[in-house]
Amino acid sequence: MSDNPSDSHGSEPSTLLILSLFVSVFLSALDITIITTALPMIAEHMDTNATGFVWIGSAYLLAGAASEPIWAKTSDIFGRKPALMFANAVFLGGSTLCALSKSVHILIIGRIVQGLGSGGLLVLVNILIGDLFSPRKRGAYYGLLGLVWSVANGLGPLLGGLFATKMSWRWCFWVNVPLDGLALILTAVYLKVHTPYTPFWEGIKAIDWLGSLAVVGGTVSLLLGLEFGGVTFAWDSAAVITLIVSGIAIWIIFFLVEAHVPKYPLIPIRIFKTISNLSIIAIDFSHSFVFIAGSYYLPVYFQAVLGANALQSGVYLLPYALTLSGTAIATGYIIQGTGAYLPLITGGMLFVTLGFALFIDLPAEPSWSRIVIYQIIAGIGVGPNFQAPMLALQNSVAPHDIGPATATFGFVRQLANAISVVVGGVVLQSQLLGHRSQLLDAGIEIRVVDLLTGGSAISSVMEIDRLPKYPRHVARQAFASSMSKMWLMYACIGIVGLGLTDFIRKKELSDEHTETVTGLVEQERGKIYGCTTRPRGSTGRQERLRVRRQER
Repeated sequence: MSDNPSDSHGSEPSTLLILSLFVSVFLSALDITIITTALPMIAEHMDTNATGFVWIGSAYLLAGAASEPIWAKTSDIFGRKPALMFANAVFLGGSTLCALSKSVHILIIGRIVQGLGSGGLLVLVNILIGDLFSPRKRGAYYGLLGLVWSVANGLGPLLGGLFATKMSWRWCFWVNVPLDGLALILTAVYLKVHTPYTPFWEGIKAIDWLGSLAVVGGTVSLLLGLEFGGVTFAWDSAAVITLIVSGIAIWIIFFLVEAHVPKYPLIPIRIFKTISNLSIIAIDFSHSFVFIAGSYYLPVYFQAVLGANALQSGVYLLPYALTLSGTAIATGYIIQGTGAYLPLITGGMLFVTLGFALFIDLPAEPSWSRIVIYQIIAGIGVGPNFQAPMLALQNSVAPHDIGPATATFGFVRQLANAISVVVGGVVLQSQLLGHRSQLLDAGIEIRVVDLLTGGSAISSVMEIDRLPKYPRHVARQAFASSMSKMWLMYACIGIVGLGLTDFIRKKELSDEHTETVTGLVEQERGKIYGCTTRPRGSTGRQERLRVRRQER
């Protein structure tokens, strides 16, 4: 790829541009985990309570998830380049605010701003890869993005601990400034895509503000309910029930409104009008729901059942992490070579279901052959479905719908991740409650039993190591048995995703690359023609002239 920044839409994108996109995704992913090991020091320095402790992490994730569809639609109206540069600037500003913060309230505000920028970076980079490359070539770049994401998530806790202990926790945020600044400059110089002239106020008026408000309100309400349930408030408390029910109700209203009210809807309902597309989105949810359980609950198994510490559990997770990263990259190149995605989606869901079904057999005593082999099987299944379903969805919508379709895919993934962790925790806790009398009979004091069978069971697993030999053995058996029921639930979700692959329409990916056109004129064309192709014999220029005449 050439580094020549000349405006040549037909040439391959610059290597430096691709580097800037990967740096943006790396920083967005890094900031999810970099504060995990630094949080105790941050909380001590800020003298904050448990609520502030939780919000420092949650604010970033909530803002990112809620803002993705809005960033995608904004880029459809004003163009990808201005939107991406603005997202970089927002992330840069949020990082600076966090680094300079003197109180926990300012830090949380900074994390919200950071999260807003991160949501834009993640969704716009994924959309841009769809814009810059032919459908067949995209797979390789999405695979590399998956690798970047995995490396960033793995390095985050290590870097956070290093900064907090050797320098200052503020470097968890300062590190973003030069790197994101470099990404912003490279984007400004090397990103050459169609950028429409959209008068500012015309563009602002064209944004679906009602839909944007509903997306933010529904997402924040639902995720807050899941975040608070069983931790801050009881699951049957009025606060949790109100938040969850309100979130679901707002989302139902959102889809009803999107179908009839906005001129340029945030998420066009036509994306969901085919069984194939609905199946792809449902598979995205199923895959994300199951995948995150491996990353989140396997370390719990290693610590609660095998007695590993935090560092050891990270090492024990390597077969899963390395396999899914490797298969994600391999999938991209296989798709690039063959143009086929359906066998990879089906095979991926088959292996991930098999792998998580095998986790049911994980014993209370170390069995390293099973632990390693089961993780490898699950990882083989997880890797392909990071990008293959996204490519299938992009391949089944019109070019002007690639942005909202990609944003919807990413949003569903984040929502599934959040719901999965909560549901898994609820299943685990309910199963542990069934072992309460067994734990008491083993001579474990009631305070510890309350911790191990309550809402803080996962954060209290270190209590097991402090028990005498026999009670410790009983507690580990209880966790192993309870987690097997949880793995069964995840395997069932995998089976649902596997069954849905039968409804995906088979369509080979093309080698041809068509430039994506953004702006209000293209939005108008999408409103008129929906998911259909351009009328026979009509060129894009003729069509835009026709729309302009209609607007006059």
